[in-house]
Amino acid sequence: MTVAHVPHAPRRPTAPPSGRRSRPEIIDDAGGDNDEDLASLTRENIAAVARLEAALEGQATGADRFADQIRRFCSSTQFIAMHVIWFAGWILWNTLHGMPHFDPYPFTFLTLVVSLEAIFLSAFVLISQAHSGRLDEQRNRLDLQINLLTEQENTKMLVMLDRIAEAVGVPTQDDARLRAMQQAVAPGELAEQIAEAIQAGAAAKRAGRKDTEKDAAKDADEAARPGEAHSPRAR
Repeated sequence: MTVAHVPHAPRRPTAPPSGRRSRPEIIDDAGGDNDEDLASLTRENIAAVARLEAALEGQATGADRFADQIRRFCSSTQFIAMHVIWFAGWILWNTLHGMPHFDPYPFTFLTLVVSLEAIFLSAFVLISQAHSGRLDEQRNRLDLQINLLTEQENTKMLVMLDRIAEAVGVPTQDDARLRAMQQAVAPGELAEQIAEAIQAGAAAKRAGRKDTEKDAAKDADEAARPGEAHSPRAR
């Protein structure tokens, strides 16, 4: 007996259990590379800042470094603890009975020593602050240069985006603020505007102070006249 061969029908792909169509899984292979690029860029920036700080510190003189060390030590808890122990021992030694009092109350020699110490510490602090001020000034100049470059780059990108918008048919001709932002900022003009605003504010303060002084003088003059009725003035 022969058995007839019946061909099987092709199986249809089964739908996912959720009833939604399956989507191909997208694998982002560039994520690791982007992380590595960001990490390397961060390391380069940190190295550049470290080189800049080293260059700035290299310009310091021996007096600046010594003053910085004194300032750091004076701002520590060890400095405070040392003085507490010193003052307590000095006072106890010169007040307890049975001890040779080389600086009895009111501790004139201790006052002299502390005054001399305060003078020298003040000088060292001023030297350290002057050094820090020079470093801050150089950093501020660097920040100003970077800000100016950033502003120029942003202005250039804004002009390029405006051209792209014009090419694709997006109307931007009526935007006056956009036209103003496309103009490069002049640092000199901006500094003059800030200086004028500061001078105007100072002049207004001086005028207000003069008016207050005039009112006070007038009130004092009226109060000095006996027998006259003083009516309250509207301020």
